[in-house]
Amino acid sequence: MYNDDENTAISLAEAKPNKERSMEWLWTWGGRCFGYRDGDDLWTHDGRHVGRFYGDEVYALDGQYLGEITSGNRLIANKSKKSWRRGSFTPYAQRAGYAKYADYAGYAMYAGYEDFPKLEK
Repeated sequence: MYNDDENTAISLAEAKPNKERSMEWLWTWGGRCFGYRDGDDLWTHDGRHVGRFYGDEVYALDGQYLGEITSGNRLIANKSKKSWRRGSFTPYAQRAGYAKYADYAGYAMYAGYEDFPKLEK
């Protein structure tokens, strides 16, 4: 791939938008350190690929709605979306786990919502 302004070669990783290359740590609404978002994929802190993002919503391997991101880095589940589905997908191979960040204080639960499901080990 070439950068037209300077006519120099750049790698595909450099060509991707920053959001697709960054790893963003996430906590549940209740304050539990869950794992991280890497591009459009949700990973547990122990290195398992457990979800895929469509915008701010995340869906499980079987396509079932899991929840969504709100307040920047918090995962929460909207009870009215529990029946929503997307296409299923095959998870990537397990990665090396990361040391889990400290849990945070939880937030007061919104009406019609519940904490993100516990998928990490």
